[in-house]
Amino acid sequence: MLKDFKAFIIRGNVVDLAVGIIIGIAFGAIVASFVNDIIMPPIGLGLGQIDFSNLMIVLKEGSIAGPYASLVAAREAGATVIAYGTFINAIINFLIIAAVVFFFVVRPIARLHARQKAAEPVTPATKDCPFCATAIPIKATRCPNCTSELSS
Repeated sequence: MLKDFKAFIIRGNVVDLAVGIIIGIAFGAIVASFVNDIIMPPIGLGLGQIDFSNLMIVLKEGSIAGPYASLVAAREAGATVIAYGTFINAIINFLIIAAVVFFFVVRPIARLHARQKAAEPVTPATKDCPFCATAIPIKATRCPNCTSELSS
């Protein structure tokens, strides 16, 4: 049983998956920083100096009464809030990651597959019956339409 587990762990797919997850987590942190530190400040400035990370709806006041200057202050006071600004940041993070994956991974791989598929010779699946001129399978020895015997 231990030998099987060791063989499973050492297999290439498991190692590739682990590396992919680690790189994905690091890439997610880079994108989160990009969104929070580079993209959102100009958007907030353009919309009247709004800081999306502090947008919230207070459902219940905390031990210290509001209004709260930031989401951190509201949470420290024990207020119950809906932090929709953080949700907006998460949506923008997702859209940027999805765009990068689509344009830099999915499209190039699809183009590569299309080139490989175009380079492969296409073998016909049918042939024409010489007696009735209908399409029949390549391996047919008798035409299903006119029942003529076919030479190979």
